[in-house]
Amino acid sequence: MKGLELLLLPLLLILKDVSAQWNVWMPRDISAMTNSCVVIPCSFTYPSGIRPYRGVHGIWYFGHPYPQLFPPVVYKSRTDIVHESYKGRTKLLGDLTQKNCTLLINNVGVEHSGRYYFRADLGGANIYTYPDFTKLQVLDQPNIDVPEEIISDQSLDLTCYVPDNCPDMSPQIHWMYTDYLPNPLFTPDNVEDSNTAVLSSTLTFTPKPMHNGQLLGCRVHYENTTFVYERLISLDIKYAPRTVWVNVSQEVMEGSSVVLHCDVDSNPTPTITWFFGDTELMSEVASNSSLPLDNLTPEEEGVYTCVGDNGYGSMNTSMYLAVNYPPREPWINESLTVLEGSSVALQCTSKGNPMPTLTWLKDGELVGTITAEEGSVLELHEVTPQAHGVYRCLAENEHGRASNSLNITVEFAPVLVDDSKCTIVREGVQCVCIASGNPEPVIEFYLPDLNITINNSNNPFNYHTYSDGYTSTGIIKLQDKGERGNNGDTAVHVHCSISNMYGSETIRLELQQEKKFMMAVIVGTIGGVAVIAFIIAAVRYVGQNNKKENGNPGQDVGSKVENPSMFYSAVKKDKQSLRKKVYIQYLHSQ
Repeated sequence: MKGLELLLLPLLLILKDVSAQWNVWMPRDISAMTNSCVVIPCSFTYPSGIRPYRGVHGIWYFGHPYPQLFPPVVYKSRTDIVHESYKGRTKLLGDLTQKNCTLLINNVGVEHSGRYYFRADLGGANIYTYPDFTKLQVLDQPNIDVPEEIISDQSLDLTCYVPDNCPDMSPQIHWMYTDYLPNPLFTPDNVEDSNTAVLSSTLTFTPKPMHNGQLLGCRVHYENTTFVYERLISLDIKYAPRTVWVNVSQEVMEGSSVVLHCDVDSNPTPTITWFFGDTELMSEVASNSSLPLDNLTPEEEGVYTCVGDNGYGSMNTSMYLAVNYPPREPWINESLTVLEGSSVALQCTSKGNPMPTLTWLKDGELVGTITAEEGSVLELHEVTPQAHGVYRCLAENEHGRASNSLNITVEFAPVLVDDSKCTIVREGVQCVCIASGNPEPVIEFYLPDLNITINNSNNPFNYHTYSDGYTSTGIIKLQDKGERGNNGDTAVHVHCSISNMYGSETIRLELQQEKKFMMAVIVGTIGGVAVIAFIIAAVRYVGQNNKKENGNPGQDVGSKVENPSMFYSAVKKDKQSLRKKVYIQYLHSQ
């Protein structure tokens, strides 16, 4: 116990010393409404060894505590001399002899805001200005305590404060513009701290994005006065983006330009980012953003997304931009060479928007079917030589057309053309062999009677060939009887051989008379028969006359002719001469 007394003894001595010094107590801060009044509570002490001389007096200064700087005098107990701005406004409510220096200031104005110091005057040299002060704030409107951040859909408390430091005036608080608030709650309160009083009213509600930017007000009225004070605030409600508007999906032509717009409703202002697919195109802090797209290409067709993000949440909206363009040149197979009887599939693809129709044409004529798909296949089964030609794939849509073509070459074994034959011409006999094939067939002639093969131009048979497409023609001319054969008649024995890499064939060419020659022979033959018939008739007529004259009817014509064999030989010779004459006339006509 003795140890505890020893520890407390220095503390008690310090407290005793403090109580005996120059000290003052007054609120650090105090406030009042304009035209009202304010009471500044004050108490002071002085050293206990001092005996006041001619009473205890006091002075209130405004601004600073040093008399030599001539601060404005607010109140002075010895005289009524005060600064003109305080004349008739101030009154000491405390009893200085009781060390109470409480001051009343009436009808305060904004110009009275500042620091107030008290100076104790105990007579003689015992005068002391206390360094402590009260700072007065004169308000022309009440204070509203607003949180730094107001978030949508979270409960909010707004408090309106008004000083209540004027004993003769009692304030009342009312909230304004609360009719649109959802279920507002009002809570009054009166707080006293260090002999200063503050009246408050707390408004509680849950804000929505729609309340952002709306006004709320606190109105203060003093009873039995005309003094009214108001304070208005604009609600700054933070909320995540709730709408993101962009253009509707649209179609544009290749090469044109378009501007995409995006508007975002949020608070605070969002960061707007444009995406094409997953690729970021641009970003900016704004409530609306425009994305210009110039000289559009089909590759820029797709989904464009606008994303708004303001830290409280994000939202996005997308639109589809379609780029229309005429069909591109179709992709098709390369030109093909195929063997007769095989099958082939021709591929055609083309791009366009809208999707083009695909049509296959062969040598300008429609083949296959018209399709409205990105790809088309034309299948040719067991191709024949007639499948040879130019195949074109035509792509069309409402914006234009494009095409591409390929050649189909069909290879096949040689085939003899019906016009192959031998004919009698003026120079002799001409043999023509015509064959169609791919590759071009090789043509050779063979004379079996002479055992001669004719396949080049260095021969006496005037052999020559020429080609027209896949048709080859070979020609020879046999000019005399020796070239035709040794059988002694007019028959012609000529064989024609046609061949290429896919096959060969040998045929005998038939001799065919030309029409003029045949008519001449027919006419000549008929004429010869007529002559013979005439001669026979004449002989018979002469014989009959002789029989009558000679009276020997049994003797025939042959008995009257001296040399019958010579007679028939002459008739035969005349017939052959006539045929020869007609044939020579035919040859001259060629």
